[in-house]
Amino acid sequence: MLNSKQNRIILMVSAGIILLLVAFALLRDTSQVASLNQVAKLVKAKKIQSIVQSDENYYIQTADTLYSIPVSQVSPKLLKNYSIEVDKDSSILLSIVFALMALGALSYGVRYLMKMQGGESESTMPFAAAASPSSGEGEGITPVESDVTFDDIGGIADVKQELQEIIDFLRNPSRFKAFGARMPRGVLLVGPPGVGKTMIAKAVAAEAGVPFYYQSAASFVQIYVGMGAKRVHELFVAAKNNSPAIIFIDEIDAVGKERDGNRSDEREATLNQLLTEMDGFEDSSGVIVVAATNKIDVLDAALLRAGRFDRRVFVELPTPTERAAIINKYLSKVPNSANVDEIVQMSVGFNGASLATLVNEAALLALREQAMQVSMDHFYAVKDKVAYGKKKLAILSPQQKQFRARYLAAKSVIAYTNDLPFEKVMLSSETIKPQMGAPMIQSEIEARIKVLLAGMAGCDLHFDEHATNVHNDLKQAKQLALEMVTLYGMGTGVVASTNEDVIILDSLYKETKSQLSQFESVIAAIEAVLMEKESITKDHIGELVG
Repeated sequence: MLNSKQNRIILMVSAGIILLLVAFALLRDTSQVASLNQVAKLVKAKKIQSIVQSDENYYIQTADTLYSIPVSQVSPKLLKNYSIEVDKDSSILLSIVFALMALGALSYGVRYLMKMQGGESESTMPFAAAASPSSGEGEGITPVESDVTFDDIGGIADVKQELQEIIDFLRNPSRFKAFGARMPRGVLLVGPPGVGKTMIAKAVAAEAGVPFYYQSAASFVQIYVGMGAKRVHELFVAAKNNSPAIIFIDEIDAVGKERDGNRSDEREATLNQLLTEMDGFEDSSGVIVVAATNKIDVLDAALLRAGRFDRRVFVELPTPTERAAIINKYLSKVPNSANVDEIVQMSVGFNGASLATLVNEAALLALREQAMQVSMDHFYAVKDKVAYGKKKLAILSPQQKQFRARYLAAKSVIAYTNDLPFEKVMLSSETIKPQMGAPMIQSEIEARIKVLLAGMAGCDLHFDEHATNVHNDLKQAKQLALEMVTLYGMGTGVVASTNEDVIILDSLYKETKSQLSQFESVIAAIEAVLMEKESITKDHIGELVG
């Protein structure tokens, strides 16, 4: 069976052919060419009813026939007894009017047939914009051909590798289908703002050579109930009609937050429509949904289950090597005498967007000073402006970097030895990602509390002091301990005793310090890796612990 895209092409071609035939029938000259002798006989017999003169011909109308003869062949004396009407435009204008009427009728017919066949919304049908120019239903769902490639994005080698098979599938889906494999219907890009999630999605579309549909999730949230769901439906219909294609939904947490009974009907309806559309994908649809968020922990579980966003790609802040690649890419466009290694060292915590701004601000400063090229002095002069004035990123001093490396090394050892799930530890983030699921038994909660206290314990053991960065971890640890005794009955009795949560915290803190003291050499080794590479994987930590 032909899909809707093929049906639309066939209908469009058929409409064009019919239109050409109608235009030919209206514009062709149907008169019979007459000779001068024939015209003279008609004059003599008085059979002429009317004469119309165009630019080149006389059109002579008799009772049953329309004759034409070139003006240059007829002497004016021959027709002196007749009133000759001069008309140069009427036939052409009449033909144009008929052609426009035919075009309108055809567009209506095509839209009606497509609606009956596929149920497509008017915003994706031919001529819909002309039929309802003020409806606004088609705004924001026009596919674009992306011109961003992976070569334009520095670093993210692991992300590129993760997405390469998505590109292969879009290029050659038959290869996967022949093998009986099905690609993920949804890919969720998770990472902090500015790491290039949108650029990555555009690069996937460009590498695969398919249309790219960009939509911000916030644009689905409408005032009137049902409008957001309609926009979601239109987006998916448009993508299916132009498959293979990529739908990219930015900041999906705007509509995909977990349902708790306190949300609006419109938001609920929009999320339900999104879930329904992703469930309705056929294996042959050739459409892949890519979404981005920096708040995966607030997303509804129905979005994350298998068959929807069943693949997650974590895009972290760039490592030193990746920062060097990004900086080199931007520096290649400006004359400079900068030291890339120095820029890498000064830009701990910068994301890709911040690095682009850093290079640009340095170049602007060099222009203002009328310098011949960008130097390190320009980078040092604008670093604080970019770090604090633009992105408000905390740029670490050497001492702060040392404290954070020890802090994270201690947390990673406790997390590994307690068999808690994580992938890697980044110096640019004090949390261990991905976020752990809600613990269900007491030992899991206690292990989670130990991880939260481990950073503070590790710094106290090594430096005899700790920094203010313990605030968030300590707050979470207190909350978990309080819930243990007040909500879950995990204290000394079913009903919580006075200050029992404080006793639990103190006890777990002592256990954590005791455990860390046995792994001093391992913690030091992890700290050294973090100081050099700014990241370490769980497997590498396992090798050091083992």
